[in-house]
Amino acid sequence: MASQKQQYTILYGRLSQEDERAGESNSIQHQRDLLEKYARDKGFENTLFLADDGYSGTNFERPSWKKIVEMIEAGEVSTLIVKDASRLGREYLQVGYYMEIYFPQKNVRFIAVNDGVDSAVESSNDFNPIRNWANELHAKDTSRKV
Repeated sequence: MASQKQQYTILYGRLSQEDERAGESNSIQHQRDLLEKYARDKGFENTLFLADDGYSGTNFERPSWKKIVEMIEAGEVSTLIVKDASRLGREYLQVGYYMEIYFPQKNVRFIAVNDGVDSAVESSNDFNPIRNWANELHAKDTSRKV
């Protein structure tokens, strides 16, 4: 009998330079603490925290994100948990692709804690397109101001 591949619950944090200006609530350490507490409280095991510090959410060319995609492709990820959907990214179409197509195809449960999104709860996904669009607009607005 073949052994099953070990799967992880990935806790992912991301912080851009613009997000850093928003203060401590977006810091990588804050995200890590929040995600680890959430995972512990909800009974998720075999967690692995990965983060991209200093990377824009409008670009998916991030080292830890690329590692996560490699792990998903290898069947090593059961769940991906982020603080909120904007930590996944701020590019409307790409984030939508991951949330609506890629994760379901790869059987990866996606949770955005502060947004109340859990792909295992269908009704929690109703506002994802609007939320993702607003996250992209925020990034564009911030870029203009900076």
